[in-house]
Amino acid sequence: MDIYEKDAHSKGYHAVAGVDEAGRGPLAGPVVAAAVILPFPPPVDIGFKDSKALSPKSRDKLVKEVFRTARAVGIGIVWPEEIDLINIHKATLRAMERAVATLAVCPDILLVDGTFPINSDLEQRPIISGDALSVSIAAASIVAKTTRDSIMASYHHSFPEYDFASNKGYGTRDHMDAIDEHGPTPIHRKTFRGVMKDLFSGLKGKSDG
Repeated sequence: MDIYEKDAHSKGYHAVAGVDEAGRGPLAGPVVAAAVILPFPPPVDIGFKDSKALSPKSRDKLVKEVFRTARAVGIGIVWPEEIDLINIHKATLRAMERAVATLAVCPDILLVDGTFPINSDLEQRPIISGDALSVSIAAASIVAKTTRDSIMASYHHSFPEYDFASNKGYGTRDHMDAIDEHGPTPIHRKTFRGVMKDLFSGLKGKSDG
């Protein structure tokens, strides 16, 4: 899990930031990214791994360890209105850029989860499935996921009929049924398939009336 960090360190990079996001696929809520700079050698024995492979209880425990051990943690958020304006791909990269920009320590190289580099003058290395291969990216994935889950749990209090505390905005059957019954909320991504279907059916109903 630390092969990329060791490789970067051997080439003279001493502030290696792992960058990852959470929330590309949901129909509602923001996309959240995190950037994490761990000390060297990175703490591989703590158990940082891809957040998708961890239970909610484990993530909540490990995110505290990320903040305890990291040299710096940055978080970037792109909200639904902006996602609809620029599309989810650009929004994901923008959230990552914002996460890097909020780091209290300036990184000298970025390990970015995925295929695409972000808009940055910093040296960077995109890594496919990086959250399963790099401890720094794994730590970032834990921060991004727990941050986004907390945001969606807060939204649950405003829109309880959508059960955001459980589905986190993803298109579960119950969530889709709630959209059909109540229509989209202000935090739904209006350009996403499923949400768009409800909007178009509502407009058709008005024109038919």
